[in-house]
Amino acid sequence: MEADLERMRTEVAEMRRQVGDVGPTDPTEQSMMINQADEQEVIIASLDARREDLLKRLREE
Repeated sequence: MEADLERMRTEVAEMRRQVGDVGPTDPTEQSMMINQADEQEVIIASLDARREDLLKRLREE
């Protein structure tokens, strides 16, 4: 799970880097790329919180 989360974080960072590297392009396309990165970060945060919750439950047992 941790490897998957790290891979996802790396992919999001790459998406954001690509937005900066694209240069002048269609603002709609740039906005879509930024929105996709934002959505991925929300998913990552949710998965990370779930993982932490599960680890906490395991420690309590």
